[in-house]
Amino acid sequence: MVEEVQKHSVHTLVFRSLKRTHDMFVADNGKPVPLDEESHKRKMAIKLRNEYGPVLHMPTSKENFKEKCPQNASDSYGHKQYPANQGQEVEYLVTGTHPYPPGPGVALTADTKIQRMPSESAAQSLAVALPSSQTRVDANRNAPAGGEYRHPAATDRSQPAGMTSAVMEAGNAKNSALMAKKAPTMPKPQWHPPWKLYRVISGHLGWVRCIAVEPGNQWFVTGSADRTIKIWDLASGKLKLSLTGHISTVRGVIVSTRSPYLFSCGEDKQVKCWDLEYNKVIRHYHGHLSAVYGLDLHPTIDVLVTCSRDSTARIWDVRTKASVHTLSGHTNAVATVRCQAAEPQIITGSHDTTIRLWDLVAGKTRVTLTNHKKSVRAVVLHPKHYTFASGSPDNIKQWKFPDGSFIQNLSGHNAIINTLTVNSDGVLVSGADNGTMHLWDWRTGYNFQRVHAAVQPGSLDSESGIFACAFDQSESRLLTAEADKTIKVYKEDDTATEETHPVSWKPEIIKRKRF
Repeated sequence: MVEEVQKHSVHTLVFRSLKRTHDMFVADNGKPVPLDEESHKRKMAIKLRNEYGPVLHMPTSKENFKEKCPQNASDSYGHKQYPANQGQEVEYLVTGTHPYPPGPGVALTADTKIQRMPSESAAQSLAVALPSSQTRVDANRNAPAGGEYRHPAATDRSQPAGMTSAVMEAGNAKNSALMAKKAPTMPKPQWHPPWKLYRVISGHLGWVRCIAVEPGNQWFVTGSADRTIKIWDLASGKLKLSLTGHISTVRGVIVSTRSPYLFSCGEDKQVKCWDLEYNKVIRHYHGHLSAVYGLDLHPTIDVLVTCSRDSTARIWDVRTKASVHTLSGHTNAVATVRCQAAEPQIITGSHDTTIRLWDLVAGKTRVTLTNHKKSVRAVVLHPKHYTFASGSPDNIKQWKFPDGSFIQNLSGHNAIINTLTVNSDGVLVSGADNGTMHLWDWRTGYNFQRVHAAVQPGSLDSESGIFACAFDQSESRLLTAEADKTIKVYKEDDTATEETHPVSWKPEIIKRKRF
């Protein structure tokens, strides 16, 4: 029915046109003006070609159309032009005046010339000839800007077949280059001289749980399971003073750089401030509900931060003893806390295997890092770089501030890591529960030395354990607090060179796994 209507409409247009042409050659008196037959046919052919040329190229619905119509020249679009003076009656299937658009870079074939559903073989050949999706994306990205609009499917129509294949090869080469990318390799580490033990200090009657060096580098302080705090001369290693007041193990000590105060905390839930001019306690900070495992002082303001087995960390005003914030969020004991002047100003590590970066002003968590699989007992901040490290029995991980972006794993210290410390030269030290101590190059994560010192004579081998370690202010000495009731002092080996102690390094693939 639709075909008949379309045929009728075309015939009606042709008939009306012929009638107008006929009327042009009729005189005023109604009598026709005689014209020769050749002139009449020529003018009719010109008029049909000019006014109805766009629809006369449409394919016929009859099978014998090619037999009736001879082959003729093509127009600029490659479509057939059929003359109107053939003297034969031809029926057309009118489907519109726009050419059938080919796919990107696909030449017209017998299957794609006629506007109909392609066969299965034609569909397969069309799919094979289409460029890759990456090539289309690149073509769209390089499309002309401004007012000119190009449809994504038409990006390659104006390109010759050779250009299309070149674009396809370039896209495939790009994909193969991405697939063949090599894994990153560890750069050559900086050479560090090895450290050697040169002094063992005895005096405590229980495990030495914590250690700190005073800012003037004249003495250092230790806290022990014998409930005492002892102050030692750094140069000679002699005992200078013992402070008593805690009724349980002392778990943390730190000396203020802003005032002559020493702060301590212990398993008796107490946090104390000692005046070193009078050697007595002048303030108590009450609030924790269980053992206090660690503490740290803010470097620029009078704020003290403590962490506890009650799963919280507390922020204290040093002068007023007021609890400014209670940092809640951990689901198990908070084992370590560190402060810095830049944001985030507080970092905590917990037995719930997470690390939290805190907003000091709001008293809320900024970021929670869940990469560790086991308890995080140690956190250390690099003194120069905007990075930090955390220690756990699974491995040591390095992170980047302010959002805690993961940098790399330092694997190999397979023990419960109790303590971490780092100096400005990039030497990271990890101390473990089994008495082993590993030294690492901070930048590359290369483990350049492993130490396992003998226990003090008279102690059991099971009492081999490192609970805390720290560099002195000159970073030339390393002090460790151990389970055999001693403090061990290490220094760099002055006789070592790169020839006597070469770096046994190979460009191994870095394992940058998160878990």
